Amino acid sequence: MIRFSLRIPADLHERVTAQAAADRRSLNSEILHLLEVALATPPADAGTPGGDPASAAPLHGKPNSSPA
Repeated sequence: MIRFSLRIPADLHERVTAQAAADRRSLNSEILHLLEVALATPPADAGTPGGDPASAAPLHGKPNSSPA
């Protein structure tokens, strides 16, 4: 395992520490868990080219029209 220092804002440290206590994990284990979950879950905008969160516009016709 690699050791490194991590600088995080005090409020984020408090939140992660509280979550670790609630989950009965060490701070290190909680951070690893959160990273693993975040990296295993595809981003919500994974299907949108360029990561643009805007919804796709219809190619032709009115917004609620069925394709002809």
